[in-house]
Amino acid sequence: MDRAALPAAVEPKKKGNVRFAFACAILASMTSILLGYDIGVMSGASLYIQKDLKINDTQLEVLMGILNVYSLIGSFAAGRTSDWIGRRFTIVFAAVIFFAGALIMGFSVNYAMLMFGRFVAGIGVGYALMIAPVYTAEVSPASARGFLTSFPEVFINFGILLGYVSNFAFARLSLRLGWRIMLGIGAVPSVLLAFMVLGMPESPRWLVMKGRLADAKVVLAKTSDTPEEAAERLADIKTAAGIPLDLDGDVVAVPKNKGSSEEKRVWKDLILSPTKAMRHILIAGIGIHFFQQSSGIDAVVLYSPRVFKSAGITGDNRLLGTTVAVGATKTVFILVATFLLDRIGRRPLLLSSTGGMIVSLVGLATGLTVISRHPDEKITWAIVLCIFCIMAYVAFFSIGLGPVTWVYSSEIFPLHVRALGCSLGVAVNRLTSGVISMTFISLSKAMTIGGAFFLFAGIASFAWVFFFAYLPETRGRTLEDMSSLFGHTATHKQGAADADDDAGKEKKVEMAATN
Repeated sequence: MDRAALPAAVEPKKKGNVRFAFACAILASMTSILLGYDIGVMSGASLYIQKDLKINDTQLEVLMGILNVYSLIGSFAAGRTSDWIGRRFTIVFAAVIFFAGALIMGFSVNYAMLMFGRFVAGIGVGYALMIAPVYTAEVSPASARGFLTSFPEVFINFGILLGYVSNFAFARLSLRLGWRIMLGIGAVPSVLLAFMVLGMPESPRWLVMKGRLADAKVVLAKTSDTPEEAAERLADIKTAAGIPLDLDGDVVAVPKNKGSSEEKRVWKDLILSPTKAMRHILIAGIGIHFFQQSSGIDAVVLYSPRVFKSAGITGDNRLLGTTVAVGATKTVFILVATFLLDRIGRRPLLLSSTGGMIVSLVGLATGLTVISRHPDEKITWAIVLCIFCIMAYVAFFSIGLGPVTWVYSSEIFPLHVRALGCSLGVAVNRLTSGVISMTFISLSKAMTIGGAFFLFAGIASFAWVFFFAYLPETRGRTLEDMSSLFGHTATHKQGAADADDDAGKEKKVEMAATN
């Protein structure tokens, strides 16, 4: 998209207030550490859990992946909870739930108690995954939204790295104690997070939805590039919430249908009877989450010790040390991605990232296939190829598909369906991740580990075609402007209003600025 074609109000301007939005995004996105730590720590802890509790491979892969399925409960509940108590307190609630789950896992005495701990922690993860990108997108100015909304993925990667380091640090403890400390120490960041989040402001869009205009103005003034942008953002949010532009006051009544009729409208507009534009938005939001996980990232990250062992690396210390290198690679490249999202755009990063993943997966699958066919030989070039392709795969994923998924899905849904839309996206993400995690060992046994990664390469190829054909560029657009990007109308009721949106934009800004 040409910079000249961007609306004037969202042109990148002075960055003074981005610092405040930056701080808010950091705190909100830290909830994602909870998921990342669990993924990282389980990859190594599973080696010792299987020995200590004497469970088979089927029980192990269910234990590894079941948290993703349990998180569906949290992701669906998070939408309603965040609309009820606000985005900020929903983040605190997520941290409290994960804290309880981590303690249960750390004190587990058998497989059943460990599974219950993963159930509780999974609900907290579901809450965190849904609310972090939503809050960050709603508090961020358009000029820095891609940068700030990518933070949840940054902290997922940082959590994975912490989990890998925890594995390496506590691996020398006794069998019974080591894995329990690895899991239980995950409660520490959730406690710190719960207290720090209390210092954050509430989302301005949630405040407007509750009629608290004065509070929303304060937050918008602190998180917009200019006063004019703050005024336009307020006008757009008021329009989306159904509040007349000339209605002002500290607290105002918000016109809305009460009770179940409002919920029915949300489901009708998004699921039951969507317009063409809304259907496009829904498929794009769900599709990008599906392909992010179905292209095999959890198979590489969660089962990295097993994959490296198949590649010819032996010994727990070497296996865990190599996984730390994977975590470091992911973290470095996700940091690079945060600075490119608002400069290059979502589509170029997404397409180049997925293309690199395809090549890396084919290389990894080839190396693993060669090694598996010569079990008694040490084929150095194939081992080196596998290690290189694993590092390349996580690097390509982290620079594009990883962060873009959360940025893109959090910014395309209209305000009144955003909570439900993001919840559905997270649900698909976690369900797909759960299926991959709970079937990878069985899949690799059925079609060889090399065959499994050839399958992931095929899925990634379909993903590239989907992204190219179906996902428009969103860089520089305001959240309220997305419906015009995906079509003429996002909801049945907005059709007439959107037809003369451009003509009325200056009037909206002027009214909001004088209120």
